[in-house]
Amino acid sequence: MIPMSYYLLLSALLFGVGILGVLIRRNALVIFMSIELMLNAVNLTFITLSRYMETLNGQIYVFFVMTVAAAEVAVGLAIIMLLFRNWGTANIDDINLMKW
Repeated sequence: MIPMSYYLLLSALLFGVGILGVLIRRNALVIFMSIELMLNAVNLTFITLSRYMETLNGQIYVFFVMTVAAAEVAVGLAIIMLLFRNWGTANIDDINLMKW
């Protein structure tokens, strides 16, 4: 049996990689994927704690998070495609929507 601390450590590492991806990278698609990685890290924590506490509450929360993430993917990818189509780049630094 794998100890709970291993799952929580893996979740923390995945969340940390996601935060680094958001802070360091300037490509909108990479930032978007990093946010999804952070959501999956939180889902792993929910599942781990749900299994440890022997309740289904964490697993129910995971289904809600996955539903919101699926909606986010649909809207987020559409926005990224429109940005790339209008400006020809997905680099956040090159796109400044506040200036005309």
